[in-house]
This record gives sequence, C-alpha cells and structure tokens, in this order.
Amino acid sequence: MAKVEIKQPIVEEISANIKDAQSVVVVDYRGLTVAEDTQLRKQLREAGVVYKVYKNTLVNRAIEGTEFECLKDVLEGPSAFAISATDATAPARIIAKFAKTAPALEMKAGVVEGSFYDENGMKVIASIPSREELLSKLLGSLQSPITNLARVLNQIAEKGGGADAAVASAAAEEAPAEAVAEEAPAAE
Repeated sequence: MAKVEIKQPIVEEISANIKDAQSVVVVDYRGLTVAEDTQLRKQLREAGVVYKVYKNTLVNRAIEGTEFECLKDVLEGPSAFAISATDATAPARIIAKFAKTAPALEMKAGVVEGSFYDENGMKVIASIPSREELLSKLLGSLQSPITNLARVLNQIAEKGGGADAAVASAAAEEAPAEAVAEEAPAAE
C-alpha cells in the first residue's frame, strides 16, 4: 500500500473536523505530563471540543484552500489542534485556564470565526466569556430594573396606594363627557 493511501483517511478526518469549525487553536503540548494531558483532553471533550495531535504535513494538506490556511506558518514542531464547531472561544478559554496550572502548555495561534490570531491574540480571545455567561449577564441586567420597579410599586401599595387609586378614580369621573364619547367607537 502506498504512503499516500495510508495518509489520505487522516487528511479526510482533519478536513471533516475543520469543515464546520468556528475555531481551530494550535497548541504546543511539549512538557505536559500524561496526567496533565489526560485532564486537558477531558475538559476539552466535556466542552464539545475535538483535541487531536496530527502531523503538520497532513494538517497542511487538509487546510489548503480553507479559511484555516493561514495557520501554515505556525505548524512547526509538535502541534495539537483544538477544534470547536459550537463555541468559538471554548478551546482558547479552556487551554488558557489549564495553562495556568501547566505552564508547559502554550497556544501557538488560532483561527476564530475566520480571523487569524497569534499567541497574544488567542490570550485575548480566551478572556471572552462563553455565550452562556454573556446571556446570563444580559438577562441579569435586564431583570434588575424590572425587579426594582416591582419593589417600588409594592412599597407604594403598602404605604397607602389606596389613596392614589381614589385620586385616579375621581379624576376619571371629572373627565368631560365628550372625551369619553370620542374614545367610544361610532355606531353605524
């Protein structure tokens, strides 16, 4: 069997993994212990991120002509690839957090939603909260004014909102009859 025939399925696997990817992060994993590597793989897998080690030459073939082709320049030395199709910032976030306890782990570069980022750019991407965190913060900030309004209205009702209701009903009784007639639909 020719070498090309053996390598073709691997190139196809890489292509399939990156086809619908929102992000691909290239990592230098040299110096990680087996236990650290296992823990990192577990965290990435739980977040739905594919994490694999591929030969750089095979990755070069797979990314040719794709939005990830710009990663060719960083494919030197041992490289692992974290690929996410669902959360664009998840690989960078998880790897950066893990690297705090395992300094041997380094992000080389990555492509997030079609844009290339070097190592420093990936650190910035890693600081972006997940979509779920952002949505919960947004929901919290939207709920806060509504909660405050409800609290104020409740306090008004407890302190004698009945007097305010009496004033409103008296004002309605004093409204001119023609204003009421204008609001009523005309009978045909």
